[in-house]
Amino acid sequence: MNIVCANCFTTNCIPDDKDYNKGKCGKCQQGVYSPKPTELTGNTFYPFIERNELPVIVDFWASWCGPCQNMAPVYSKVAQSSPSLLFAKVNTEQVQQISADANIRSLPTLVFFHQGEEVDRISGGLSEMQMKQWIVQCLHKTGNS
Repeated sequence: MNIVCANCFTTNCIPDDKDYNKGKCGKCQQGVYSPKPTELTGNTFYPFIERNELPVIVDFWASWCGPCQNMAPVYSKVAQSSPSLLFAKVNTEQVQQISADANIRSLPTLVFFHQGEEVDRISGGLSEMQMKQWIVQCLHKTGNS
């Protein structure tokens, strides 16, 4: 399985018989998997969503956005309880081109990517239950339920 290191963004191939949650990056020797959302930039966004074989959920947010701030702890909590998914964040104030490319029109917006393709998106602040229900629906769309 290919997984992009959450620390240095190098693509690593983890053998199928090994647990990617415990895999170490061949370049930086850190764990390739992070249960915390990974901050993405203009240089790391596309490699992270395109090269990971695991689904990636990206939170597009801004510091001035109240609903974004309210949802951030929920997003982190769901990330820590979902080891078969990768979670990332894009600060729309700092990475404006990526936000424009992704056609982000309201905040917060969550986008579910699988093998580099957008599967679904949802905008607005979500509770933990709503977020988990949306993720289950996305997984059904990818056949990974």
